[in-house]
Amino acid sequence: EDEEIVAEIMGRRFFPDVIAYKAWEGFHFAGHEIRITEATDCYGAVVWPSALVLCYFLETNSKQCNLVDKNVIEIGAGTGLVSIVASLLGAFVTATDLPELLGNLQHNVLQNTKQKCKHQPCVKELSWGIDLEKNFPRSSCHFDYIMAADVVYHHPFLDELLLTFDHLCKDDTVILWAMKFRLENENQFVDRFQMLFDLEMISNFPSLNIALYKAMRKGRMKA
Repeated sequence: EDEEIVAEIMGRRFFPDVIAYKAWEGFHFAGHEIRITEATDCYGAVVWPSALVLCYFLETNSKQCNLVDKNVIEIGAGTGLVSIVASLLGAFVTATDLPELLGNLQHNVLQNTKQKCKHQPCVKELSWGIDLEKNFPRSSCHFDYIMAADVVYHHPFLDELLLTFDHLCKDDTVILWAMKFRLENENQFVDRFQMLFDLEMISNFPSLNIALYKAMRKGRMKA
């Protein structure tokens, strides 16, 4: 079963017949052909399998996870694929990442959503743990969903990432987080994450070493 679903997920990717001057990959999600421009010299500007897993979930669970008119923020948006799919499914999306990635992110988001979405997504800088209250004030920022794909890996900003989750998450916010397990750091982060949030694995793909989680603040999952 794992291999069949993984084959279906990976089958959503396609490549150009002719090599273009810019590297891009194509994807079929939400009834659209999505073209993503990548920057192969930048770790954050490549589409990783965790993003495809999350996109597949959003598309195939659109009744249980209805994004129409929902306020969604993606942290570590990278190339923007997850944000684009969420937008095509009817959400009002804020796609965020580091300043050096915003140009490519903006290009992909605009190219794939203009005149195709109910709500035009926006792109905004978010450096984890920095100026959170200034740029995303708790009093006025309310997100129905926080989405993240492959944001936990071997980097020195896991404390800041947890702080960012904590700042953006209200009592009724749902976190959807796809994660590839590589090293012990990932397991340690999950343990720390569960001190603040209830965590439920909703999909698991052993052949990819990727799990998809749903999370909410402690005590809010059942409510």
